[in-house]
Amino acid sequence: MSPDERTSAEAIRATFQRVISEGLKPEFMAGASDDQIDAMAAAQGAVRVPAAFREALRLIGLEHGLWLAGSSLGAAVVGQEEKQNALATLAQLEDNPLADAEGMLVLVEHQAYSYHVVDGVDLHQADPPVWVITEGEGTRKVWPSVTSWFDSTAPSVRKYRSRLRLARQLGDPPPRWAQLIRLDEDR
Repeated sequence: MSPDERTSAEAIRATFQRVISEGLKPEFMAGASDDQIDAMAAAQGAVRVPAAFREALRLIGLEHGLWLAGSSLGAAVVGQEEKQNALATLAQLEDNPLADAEGMLVLVEHQAYSYHVVDGVDLHQADPPVWVITEGEGTRKVWPSVTSWFDSTAPSVRKYRSRLRLARQLGDPPPRWAQLIRLDEDR
């Protein structure tokens, strides 16, 4: 592992540990194996998986809990079909700023209209930029790196905890996601 790969993997783990320490229960997340991650990339025709994204998938690549809740994320759910959907969405747009869309790696599919991707020309980088392709809106570079993407898409445990406390105070039934959050008073 190169120094850049090690640094990016450590940054991903640090973000994950921070979110766990804030109260997200790790038992509701599961990581993918390297074989599963490689199969995901192969299904998409991507030549490699950047170290930062590989590390993210090792942590949440099979079950992502509240990380990007409502989106498809992970080695078992993002593959050839999602890549084809992203390419079809890109083809409908007026411009394509990606240098190698055919070689891109789709990280996330959201509701079959928005995709988080790494441009194929950037797959050799340990921590490349992440683009968003959105139907009817366009394609833009949103995050300068996978590590910043992972950090900015982390669930706001503070907000979830606040909402859960309020529901308890009001006597409302707990939301479905309540089991994924640890409150200090639950310890």
